[in-house]
Amino acid sequence: MSSSLASQPLASRFGQFYQLTKPRVVSLIVFTAVIGMFLATPGMVPLQALVAGTLGIALTAGAAAAVNCLVERKIDALMTRTSWRPLPRGQVTSLQTLAFAGIMGGAGLLILHQWVNALTMWLTLATFVGYAVIYTVVLKPMTPQNIVIGGASGAMPPVLGWAAVTGEIAPDALLLFLVIFAWTPPHFWALALYRKHEYARAGVPMLPVTHGDKFTRLHVLLYTVILTAVTLLPFVTRMSGAIYLVAAVALDAVFLWYAVRLYAAYSDRLAQRAFRYSIAYLALLFAALLVDHYFRIPL
Repeated sequence: MSSSLASQPLASRFGQFYQLTKPRVVSLIVFTAVIGMFLATPGMVPLQALVAGTLGIALTAGAAAAVNCLVERKIDALMTRTSWRPLPRGQVTSLQTLAFAGIMGGAGLLILHQWVNALTMWLTLATFVGYAVIYTVVLKPMTPQNIVIGGASGAMPPVLGWAAVTGEIAPDALLLFLVIFAWTPPHFWALALYRKHEYARAGVPMLPVTHGDKFTRLHVLLYTVILTAVTLLPFVTRMSGAIYLVAAVALDAVFLWYAVRLYAAYSDRLAQRAFRYSIAYLALLFAALLVDHYFRIPL
């Protein structure tokens, strides 16, 4: 395996290790972390905090994703959605993945400690452990509530960004955490609904596998209602103004429409569209927070 890997073109090898970091997932993580940085200050984010904080968080998030790929390599091989990843295909070895994750994660934490602040480094380390160990190793194979409980680590990026700029955790940062925490279950359960047979084959106790479609669809609807209420809190607490409120109401209305349709007239195609929309939803919601932050229109 090692000699085969070494004989491949450099660009190909780089691409294989890059895929271990789950770049699409990490890009959303980094995006929400950066938004957290900008929301933490009324002016411009200090350049060192912006650059070093973004790089450190991105590297550590990528390392956590690589550990996730390592732990779940056998599960990934059984699922169409993940069978193309480098580990199931034998393009990289477990030892190479572990070394890659260790180097990248260590570098990320070092950058945060040396050029950002200790709080951000420790929070990022806790997030790494929460995702790579508590969620991946413990929760995911044991309970259908894995997404709900493990969602805490996935909701941390804006808090990390906030801490990178201010050196503290403020109530507004916790509101951003709460938004992502409430968003996570309907986002992942939409995916689990149309991938339930793959999860069942892999032995992963996702909610549709353990409790059935109708129960899951109801919970998608209920959590979407909770999410809608949570996304209004930044306006209620005067963290944001009219621009964010209009955007949040519009985005929530579409998400609620998907949730209602999933409950009343389910199809795999609709679940796929809901899952894809949920990704755009979160990005647009945080973008609206950023625009509102710098161009506030009070009500």
